[in-house]
Amino acid sequence: MPANRPTALILGAAVWPGGLPSPTLRRRVAHGVALYEAGVVGTIMGCGGLGRHGPSEAEVIARLCREAGVPDRAIRFEDRSTSTRENLVNAQALLSPDTPIVIVTDPYHRPRARLIARQIGLRATSSGPGWHQIGPRQLLRNIPREALALAAVLVRLR
Repeated sequence: MPANRPTALILGAAVWPGGLPSPTLRRRVAHGVALYEAGVVGTIMGCGGLGRHGPSEAEVIARLCREAGVPDRAIRFEDRSTSTRENLVNAQALLSPDTPIVIVTDPYHRPRARLIARQIGLRATSSGPGWHQIGPRQLLRNIPREALALAAVLVRLR
């Protein structure tokens, strides 16, 4: 990977029975692949451990990247994390300290992910699919949850 191109950290989301990616996971991967194809990032790291259904979120991310034409040399993954903080901490341990990061996640999740990245010392920006790609039921479920989770992260700052 050229030193000046960031690594996209695609944050995990649910894997459904049969190893199928949830719409959230598929949407995040599509955005990360688009960043790679545009030359914005030089590598993609899938983040996420084993949830209710296997394989791990990171393995599904890697598979979707390969299916989209991203070469194996540009794909990495961490497959032990079970939370956003663990996604970022575990990914950080696999990267060199000067690696710039683009956190790929949904817009309702980006503020908390960026705040956690700052807390742990990651040099990170964020990017992701637009609000228009998310259904109203998912927004109604996730925005209140993210507001509470963001508040918990802010309390941790003090």
